[in-house]
Amino acid sequence: MNRRTLMKWAGIGGLTALAGGGALAAKGNGRNPYYDGVPSDHFDGRVFFNPDGIPPRDFRDLLRWQFGGGRKDWPKSWPSPFPQAVPEPLSSDDDLRVTMVGHSTVLIQAGGLSFLTDPVWADRVSPVSFAGPRRVNAPGVAFETLPRIDVVLLSHNHYDHLDLATLKRLKEMHDPLVVTPLGNDAILRRTAPTMRIASGDWGDDHHLVLPHGEARIHIEPAHHWSARGTGDRRMALWGAFAVETAAGKIYYAGDTGFHRGINYRAAARKHGGFRFALLPIGAYEPRWFMEGQHQNPQEAVEGMLLVGAQFAAGCHWGTFRLTDEAIEEPRDHLHAALDARRLPRERFRPMLPGEVWDVPAASG
Repeated sequence: MNRRTLMKWAGIGGLTALAGGGALAAKGNGRNPYYDGVPSDHFDGRVFFNPDGIPPRDFRDLLRWQFGGGRKDWPKSWPSPFPQAVPEPLSSDDDLRVTMVGHSTVLIQAGGLSFLTDPVWADRVSPVSFAGPRRVNAPGVAFETLPRIDVVLLSHNHYDHLDLATLKRLKEMHDPLVVTPLGNDAILRRTAPTMRIASGDWGDDHHLVLPHGEARIHIEPAHHWSARGTGDRRMALWGAFAVETAAGKIYYAGDTGFHRGINYRAAARKHGGFRFALLPIGAYEPRWFMEGQHQNPQEAVEGMLLVGAQFAAGCHWGTFRLTDEAIEEPRDHLHAALDARRLPRERFRPMLPGEVWDVPAASG
């Protein structure tokens, strides 16, 4: 498999992103096209990094993975057992409803507001329409039936999370506020110049007040990488979100490695626990390659406990084939991890497209 074949399979957003957010990128000291800021404990003046974290894998490791065997087969089509959902307004601001669209795209209705996480309605997660990971099931909500979308939580710029065509449609139909870590705003404005965007660093927060509800949205650390192509490795920041609503606190981990639980513990200390957490559970094999950027289901269960979430939903699985594990393995391993800890399976659902969950009120 030569580099051209690798890039065609990856659609840049596949293998390149998985290789540390652009392990194929040419090295050099060119300027950052997305963000110009002062150095910090996670920004060296040109690129972002994970403090005390696992560094990106290089191209040799990418080849070792690709030629190492062990990839499980995926079906070309894996329809969800749930029909497409047609979201309805909630009866009370205390209610919290979660509807799975697919992969990391989730509709969260809480406190009178509607949030979308990393919205992707594209058939492929790639910069081109003819290559790259392809959707194996339809979106769990038809785009045209979405309720009014108030906020988009955009965690980072990989193609399976930042879909410019979808975001442009959202701008035209809903004009939501996009909350995102540093640098991603520059990428968005190239396609949607009038998009309402609140960008920020880890630790920043944004207060949204609307006639039908309000929320405070905190951008928090995640352990990941970023890249849109072969020359912008780690030049836009990645992150998680803590959202304060009238229905309780919500945590979205974005795309993340477990990172020894550091970020989960920090979020629990800062925010005092959460009614609901949306946590990735897929795209984690082989572990030697994926550990730094994608947690596995066992780590996700540990993360739910460390962050102090009463309930959690698993995302980032079962829609786009990115890594080696079988399509159903994240769900099966999540159930096994919950059973091993004697935790009820209803507390942490591996959600499928079209699945709707009215999250119970937090106890205590």
